[in-house]
Amino acid sequence: MKGIILAGGLGTRLYPLTKVTNKHLLPVYDRPMIYYPIETLVKSGIRDILIVTGGNNAGDFLKLIGNGKQFGLKHINYTYQEGEGGIAHALSLAEHFADGKKIVVILGDNICEANISSYVQSFRKQPDGARILLKKVPDPERFGVATIRGSRITKIVEKPKKPESAYAVTGIYMYDKSVFEFIKTLKPSRRGELEITDVNNWYLKRGAMEFDVLPGYWTDAGTFESLFRANALVARHKGVGRS
Repeated sequence: MKGIILAGGLGTRLYPLTKVTNKHLLPVYDRPMIYYPIETLVKSGIRDILIVTGGNNAGDFLKLIGNGKQFGLKHINYTYQEGEGGIAHALSLAEHFADGKKIVVILGDNICEANISSYVQSFRKQPDGARILLKKVPDPERFGVATIRGSRITKIVEKPKKPESAYAVTGIYMYDKSVFEFIKTLKPSRRGELEITDVNNWYLKRGAMEFDVLPGYWTDAGTFESLFRANALVARHKGVGRS
């Protein structure tokens, strides 16, 4: 199984912090943001990792991470996304790296407390299809929202004004090799991007989507509010400020 971290884009929602650096290199408590998704993949047993980056500071990833030695890795792969083509477009750049194998994809601004090893193992045992991780959140309208009936997801709606549930689709996705062929058929959304929600709904329509709900804390860190929350969650987890 291979791991892909999507850390491209221009980080405009965090301007001016991102005027001189990539969003994913900003600090979350005591480490750069990009360290968290790398550690999530490594703890799940994945050692073959690709980072998709972009913007004007892509070289800084290499300076910071190098070959991944500090994470116990022998090598990390890198590729470059031009502009902001969306999450699905960034993922499409990993087709050669995936080499027909199943992949675990994580967005570079995702801060996750849980060890996802058991979910990765469940996906290994799936014959094919996809698996996504959900989290109950107080502000689901910011995310793709999953409607659940029994043990199945019936639909996913991107940033709904009136969410049908509180279950956000986190930025952790697992796909079989067919994901790349489908992405090639996608058309840009009204935002001018290739949407990952369209990918997930394609798997849903085929009856090939499984899901799990994350325990512990989870947040993105792509806005000032969520970046502040991410710092607070990590600090609290480390016991900072406790007497």
